[in-house]
Amino acid sequence: MNTSVGNTARLLGAGLRALLVLTLVCGVIYPLAVMGIGQGLFNHQANGSEITSNGKVVGSELIGQRYDLPLKKGEETPAPDLKWFQPRPSNGLGTNTVNTQYRLILSGATNRAGDNEELIQWVKDAKAAVIKDNSVDGYKVKPSDVPPDAVTSSGSGLDPAISPEYADIQVHRVAELNNLDVAQVQKLVNDHTDGRILGFIGEPQVNVLELNIALKALEKG
Repeated sequence: MNTSVGNTARLLGAGLRALLVLTLVCGVIYPLAVMGIGQGLFNHQANGSEITSNGKVVGSELIGQRYDLPLKKGEETPAPDLKWFQPRPSNGLGTNTVNTQYRLILSGATNRAGDNEELIQWVKDAKAAVIKDNSVDGYKVKPSDVPPDAVTSSGSGLDPAISPEYADIQVHRVAELNNLDVAQVQKLVNDHTDGRILGFIGEPQVNVLELNIALKALEKG
């Protein structure tokens, strides 16, 4: 009996030592090492890929934002502030009611099939709005000019970028509402268009937040 108790005690002691060692290695040393490497080599990404303007953090390269007018009495959803470049739609996803600092849109897909009547109506309404909002004197948006990302939300609803085609059809409207030259605004879009990674991965895109920050700087200039 005494031998059995002794063996049990030794096994418990070995198990406890293993638990402590593994906790120290996996729960303390490894996380600190990974954090240290991340902060040392990938500081920007490790801290949320933050974007700053005038020395203040205004958002992240990875998270989409809305650019809306203040919500009016009786409105369920605010109208877009058309002086700014607009992101992809976020139908049915709502807004963040917890952290309102950046007016983030909630993450999640609309979960509607391609033949869903509500989704089809959303797309039709969005297309009509894109044509109406971006058609100004001397520039008419045709239905064939409207790219898919202008009328559909992304899978997460937080896509921070739009296609160059969607940015291009917004140029004339943004220029007019900000009393800027069209060529100036078009140059902003061109300068903020990122090509495919390594020349073949993904699609060209324009980060809307970065573009609007540049627009604000141009407006002040």
